[in-house]
Amino acid sequence: MKISLPLRILMYAFLGIGTLFIIGPVYMTIVMAMKTTEETAKSFFSPPSGLYLENFRQVIEKAGFWSVVQNSAVITIISLLLMLLLIPMVSYAISRNSSKFYYKSVYLLILSGIFVPFQAVMLPIYHHMSNLKMLNQTGLVVMYVTLSFAQGIFLCVGFMKNIPLELDQASKIDGCGVWLTFTRIIYPLMMPIIATILILNSLWIWNDFQLPLIMLNRHPDFWTLPLFIYNFKSEVSSNYNLSFAAFALSMAPITILYAFTQRYIIGGLTEGAVK
Repeated sequence: MKISLPLRILMYAFLGIGTLFIIGPVYMTIVMAMKTTEETAKSFFSPPSGLYLENFRQVIEKAGFWSVVQNSAVITIISLLLMLLLIPMVSYAISRNSSKFYYKSVYLLILSGIFVPFQAVMLPIYHHMSNLKMLNQTGLVVMYVTLSFAQGIFLCVGFMKNIPLELDQASKIDGCGVWLTFTRIIYPLMMPIIATILILNSLWIWNDFQLPLIMLNRHPDFWTLPLFIYNFKSEVSSNYNLSFAAFALSMAPITILYAFTQRYIIGGLTEGAVK
């Protein structure tokens, strides 16, 4: 269908506005992080006169910075590893047994979690984890994995509808059990949706503020990076350059991760699997 010129202009205008909404905050973060306070006082939006890295050095040398980075990295990596193992396994079992009442009921029960806002379960989470003595990093990992199930299983089950059942049948004829079929055939074909889950949840976990605030705010040694930045921003509220330098440092790992994984999101790895 041929798109008319006015409609095409309107589409490009919306795309341009959307691009500005994305690039604008990133530009301001980088620019402010690399400017001196004198340059900021002269012009808030102008680019820096040079490569000024003193703001980054002051943030990095702040007491406890590397400790909170380590906390965030450990929590994020362990949570993602458990998610990328458990979510595809559960999704595979549900998708291949969707006609059975038990699996269908479990699937609907898990999906119901999508409609429950975090604010409704925030206090129960705190009370339950407190009673279990799990107001620590282990408890936080457990909560991240648990809360990721609804969205992750919804995406994986929907994706696995495109993976032909003939693959399972062919592997069974070749002597593969359920575990070998899943690990050697199905799991590699799920890489596009696994990459999507990886990116979505890594963004959520790395930048999450509410759950760490509830579960790890007892002592600075337990803080994650968002908690550190929140308190650091309060300390240097008059120095915007240091605040934006902290924001830029927290953005860097996720930006690098996205750069390496975004190509896996698009692509049909199942195309041509069954001839």
